Amino acid sequence: MRKSEVLAAESVACLNKALCHLKDIWEEIGIPEDQRLQRTNVVKNHIKGLLDMMITEEESLRTRLLSSIEACRKQLDTLCLELQLPPFEEERGVTMLQQEKEIRTQVEVLVKERTQRMQQLKALTERDQDLCDTLCSNPYALDPNAVPSLEQLNSFHQHIASQTTEKERRHAEFVGIKRQIVLCMDDLDQLPETSFEKDIVCEDQEAFCLSKDNIASLKLLLGQLEERKAENQAVCEAHREKIQELWDRLQVPQEERELFTEHMVASKKKNLDALEAEGRRLMELKRLNMQNVTEAIRSEIAVLWEKCFFSSDQQQAFVPYFSNDFTEQLLGLHEAEILRLKQRYEEHKELFEGVQRWEESWRLFLELEKKATDPSRFTNRGGNLLKEEKQKAELHKSLPKLEKKLKAQIDVWEQEQAREFLVNGQKFLQFVEEQWELHRIEKENEKLERQLKKSKQIEVDMLYGTAVRTPTKRRFLGTTTPSKARKFNGTTSSLSSANSNSTMRSAYGGTVCHSPSRPPLSVNKVPSVRTPGRSKPPLAGLQERNKENMGQVTGLGVPLQSGGLKTLASPQRNFSINSVASTYSEFATGLINTVIESVQSSETSPRPLTPRASQTY
Repeated sequence: MRKSEVLAAESVACLNKALCHLKDIWEEIGIPEDQRLQRTNVVKNHIKGLLDMMITEEESLRTRLLSSIEACRKQLDTLCLELQLPPFEEERGVTMLQQEKEIRTQVEVLVKERTQRMQQLKALTERDQDLCDTLCSNPYALDPNAVPSLEQLNSFHQHIASQTTEKERRHAEFVGIKRQIVLCMDDLDQLPETSFEKDIVCEDQEAFCLSKDNIASLKLLLGQLEERKAENQAVCEAHREKIQELWDRLQVPQEERELFTEHMVASKKKNLDALEAEGRRLMELKRLNMQNVTEAIRSEIAVLWEKCFFSSDQQQAFVPYFSNDFTEQLLGLHEAEILRLKQRYEEHKELFEGVQRWEESWRLFLELEKKATDPSRFTNRGGNLLKEEKQKAELHKSLPKLEKKLKAQIDVWEQEQAREFLVNGQKFLQFVEEQWELHRIEKENEKLERQLKKSKQIEVDMLYGTAVRTPTKRRFLGTTTPSKARKFNGTTSSLSSANSNSTMRSAYGGTVCHSPSRPPLSVNKVPSVRTPGRSKPPLAGLQERNKENMGQVTGLGVPLQSGGLKTLASPQRNFSINSVASTYSEFATGLINTVIESVQSSETSPRPLTPRASQTY
C-alpha cells in the first residue's frame, strides 16, 4: 500500500474524528438538530471547497506539464533538424513529470550546441572574409544564417587553414619579389613610374592585394627589370672586355687602370656611362697608336694560332698578318681575325684542351725516355729513379686512353661539322701515329748507333788488340823490378819496346794479347818462364776472345799459364802478315754492313701497329 493511500485513510479518519468531536461538542452545548445540520453543512462545504481548490491546482499543473512537453517536443524536433541530428527518442514507461524534464533538458543541450556552432560559423566567416579581401578570392560557400553541421565546420576550418597558408606563401613571395624589384630599380637608377610600381615600392606590404593576377604582374615586372639589368650587364661586360683589350694593347699604366676599378665591377647606369666614355677615349688613342695596337693584336693572334694548332700554311693564309701598311683597314682585318679565332677556340675548346693535354703528356713521356738513357740517373739520390719509372708507367697507360677518348670526340665532331679536325695542318690521328713512328725510328737509330759503335770497337780491338785492365797487387819491399825479370835467354827483351803497338806491358796488371797484324815471337825467342809467384793467369773471357786470333796467326795458339803464347810449328807459318790483317779487316767491315742492311730491311718492311697504337684504336 502506498504511503499516499495511508495518508488519505488517516485524513479520512481525522475527518471522522473531527466530526465526532464536533458532534460531542454540539451535544454538550445543546445545539439543536437544525443548527447541527447547518454547521455540518458548513464543514462539508469548507472541506469540499478546499479539496476542489487543491484539485484545480493539480489539474492546472498537469495541464502545464502537458503543454510544456508538447512545446519541448516541437522545439526538440526543430533543433534536431537544424543541427542535422536524428530525432530524439523518448523513454517509455516514465511519468509525465520525468518525461517533461528529459525533453526540457535535451532541448537545453541542443540549444547550447546550436549557439556554439553559430558562434564558430560567425568567427570563421569573418576570418574568411579577411582572407578573401587579402587574396582577392571568393568567400566560402556556406549560408551564414543556417546552423552548420559538424562536417561543414570541419571543412570550413580546413579551407581557412589552406587560405592562411596560401596567404603566407604569397606574402613571402611578394616580399622576395619586391626586394628584387627594388634592387633592380636601384641598379638601373629607375624610379617607380606606374601606380602598380608605386603600390609595390611605396605602399605598406600588408595593404597589397596578394591576388594571382598581382603576383603574375609582379613576376612579369621583375622579369622585365632583370632582362634590362642583364642587357646592361652584358653591355657593361662587353665594354669591360673591349677596354681591357685596349688597355693591354695600348699599354695603359696600372695606376690609370686602378682609378677605373669601380666601373669594372658594378653594372649600374652610371657605370655603363663611364664605360662608354672610357671606350670612346681608348678608341681615339687606338686610332692614334695604330701600329702598336696592330702588333699587340698580332701577338694575340699568334697565341691563338698556337692554341688552335694552326699549321704554317694556315698561318700564311692570313696575308694581312705580314703587311707593314698599318692602316685602319688593316687593324679591322686583324680584329675580325682575332674575333674569328676566339670564336673557333671557344666552340672547340674541349678538343683543343684535350690535344694540349696529349702533347704535354707526350712531351713528358719523351723526356722520361731520354732520361732513361742517362747513366748518371743511377747515382741520383732521393728516389728520383723510382718516381720517374712510376710516372713513365702511368703515361704508358694514360696516353692510349687519352688517344682513344680524343678519337671518339673527333669522330663526333667531324660528323657534326662535316669536315676534318686538323692539328698543325694534318689529321690528329695521323699526327699521333707519326709521333709514335718518329719515336720508334729514333729508338731504332739509337740502337743502330750503339751497334755501329760496338762494331767499330770490335774492329779496333781486332786490329790493335785489347787491353783488359785488372787491379795490380802492391809489391813487397825488396822484390825485383819487372825489367830484371823479363829477360829473353839472359838478355833484356828489346822486342818489348819495339812491339809496343801490339802488346801491353805487364805493368798494367793485364794479359798480353797479340794483334793479328804482328807475327808471334819465334820459337827461339820464347820468353823465359816467370816464377809462379810473380805471374798471373789470363782471364777466361779474354782467352776465348783471343783464341781465334791466335789460332789464325800461329796455326794453333795455346795460352800459357805465364800470360804468354806458345807457338807450335806449322806448314803455314810463312804466310804474309798483311794478308792476315786484311782478312780481319774485311771480316769486320762485312759484319758492319750486315748489321746496317738488317736494320734498313726492318725499316722498309711493313710494320705492324705498335702496342700503344693497338691499345689506342
